[in-house]
Amino acid sequence: MTFPRSLTPYRGFIVFAVTLVAADTVWKLSVHGDDAGVGDVTLWGMTVTPFFEALAHHTATAVQRLLCLTREGITLVDNVIRFPEGHGNHIVWGCTPVKQSFIWLCLMLTASGAWKHKLWYIPLGWGIIYGFNILRIYWISLIMQPHPELFHLFHNYLFKYLFYFVIFLMWLIWEQTIGKHRYGLNFT
Repeated sequence: MTFPRSLTPYRGFIVFAVTLVAADTVWKLSVHGDDAGVGDVTLWGMTVTPFFEALAHHTATAVQRLLCLTREGITLVDNVIRFPEGHGNHIVWGCTPVKQSFIWLCLMLTASGAWKHKLWYIPLGWGIIYGFNILRIYWISLIMQPHPELFHLFHNYLFKYLFYFVIFLMWLIWEQTIGKHRYGLNFT
């Protein structure tokens, strides 16, 4: 892709923004399912529900175990993390980090840099995305336990955009350090 000379300094950011929007659009056109976790999840019309159910259960189990380290009386039944106060978090397919992992892959496929470094940086990014997702749900749960009325604010706004900020930071580290140097790492 040829960029006008005046936009060349912003090439990486432009590619990032276009890729992010394109990947999000492809995801929304390709993957369908009820956000409440009821019904099937489909990818191009084929059911992928068992995959997402297993991953949602794994996520719920990991978060519940983490919560039990700092709180008492936290239970997990049918992917619902229940608090002693009676309310809880339902971990559904949309709570998994699959969409963010897909977007990360797309960003790295369009990023500059050597493939020998992408081969380790992409999985590293997936690990960070996975870990951040568990922590995100854990933090939302910690906030929600005493203040269930704040769930919507933290789930739909604060942590959603914080998740994309983490992805942006990983991409920025790539672009400013690893991706720009063909032979080895240079952090100057």
